[in-house]
Amino acid sequence: MTHPFDIPASWAWTTLGEIADVVGGVTKDAKRQEDPSFVEVPYLRVANVQRGYLDLSNVLSIRVPPQKAVALKLSRGDVLLNEGGDRNKLGRGWVWDEQIEDCIHQNHVFRARIRQRVLEPRLLAHFANGIGQRWFEQNGLQSVNLASISLATMKRFPVPVPPLGEQGRIIAALEERLSRLASAESSVRSALRRLSVLRAAAVTQLVDASDAPLRGLISLLDGKMINGKSVPTQPGGFPVLRLTALQDGLVDLGQSKEGAWDAAAAAPYLVRRGDFLVGRGNGSIHLVGRGALVASDPYPVAFPDTMIRVRTDSTKIRQEYLAIIWNSRYVRRQIESKVRTTAGIYKINQSLLGEIQIPVPQLGEQDEIVSRWRSTASAIDRLSGSVRVAARRASSLRSSVLTQAFVGRLVPQDPEDEPASELLARIQAERATAAPKQKARATRTRKELAAPPTRVTGDNYQQEALPL
Repeated sequence: MTHPFDIPASWAWTTLGEIADVVGGVTKDAKRQEDPSFVEVPYLRVANVQRGYLDLSNVLSIRVPPQKAVALKLSRGDVLLNEGGDRNKLGRGWVWDEQIEDCIHQNHVFRARIRQRVLEPRLLAHFANGIGQRWFEQNGLQSVNLASISLATMKRFPVPVPPLGEQGRIIAALEERLSRLASAESSVRSALRRLSVLRAAAVTQLVDASDAPLRGLISLLDGKMINGKSVPTQPGGFPVLRLTALQDGLVDLGQSKEGAWDAAAAAPYLVRRGDFLVGRGNGSIHLVGRGALVASDPYPVAFPDTMIRVRTDSTKIRQEYLAIIWNSRYVRRQIESKVRTTAGIYKINQSLLGEIQIPVPQLGEQDEIVSRWRSTASAIDRLSGSVRVAARRASSLRSSVLTQAFVGRLVPQDPEDEPASELLARIQAERATAAPKQKARATRTRKELAAPPTRVTGDNYQQEALPL
């Protein structure tokens, strides 16, 4: 086995399959959900298994054969690791603590049950979520939309094992530091939310202060609205913006990719200073229709089919004023009342956008609102920048703490601890000398044939005699 990095001499490398029983979960059989012999039990999905915690706010149930409910029942200390989804979700997981009775797991979640307590389950989970994440991303298989990792590959996951005594010291020191970081990160997220609310309130105040007549967006245009073009990614191709370029009312021109087209094909979709781009669709109703202004002269870049380009008549409305007003609660309420849903995606089109009513004061008043907003936004942006720096610092510290924990630098080694190699060797020897399980006989004795057959009941999974 290749060792990913150096560890202390008293530690040992092994694989997940050597120290844990790793199994996949249940596959939902929609055709058999009404089978009367099945029992209904709660089960965990990928959405429930997050990085470093379990989200049990929405646990679904499934009907399965009673014997499968018993075989897949989760026990305290089981480590749950995601098998599929986005590539950065592979191996994501945490430790089960019997929060829900009789709970099982689906086939996209692996269960690792550590043998003979050779490794603290939380250490395994922390390792998989931290340093181990890169291994999962490198060893996962990619289909068109999803990544996955096989059971055989999961069993080959390399795991460092410290001496048992050191494991306790590591987990105590690690979780104490991670707890402090989590508190700091919570404060950062709270600060960002407050700044977002402050930004929205400032926009609303400026809009409310303007007792202006309402006009439909369609009447303020300088030419027709245009949808962008769908362009696959192709290295070396002409650049096209990503949907993530729409940020806080301004287009982030750095959020682009190289597309499978040339400058001639992209020419009708080039963006220029003063263009207002609106997102056509999103999985969240609060993000669909989000708009942003191209506030500077861009390098040659086009916009994709996920956006609508809006060019306004500067003799009627200032582009900066439109960008401010567009993100007000007044306009957002209109957008969210008009969106349509298709296959779980919220969408809006040019016709619906044209109906949006915009308060349009005189140009001089628009300029005054823009001037006041620049001053307010500048102060908010400075605060947001400081908070985001703190968020990046906390993330960096988290990574550093996890790294130190698994290279043996978080707590000192104790020469009195039994080396992990001896522990693993002893456990392996015990497994090798253990009596093998007796194979099931293909035939039954007369006494067995004379006994009434049994079945497993749905509620308590107890055996009861079946009538002959």
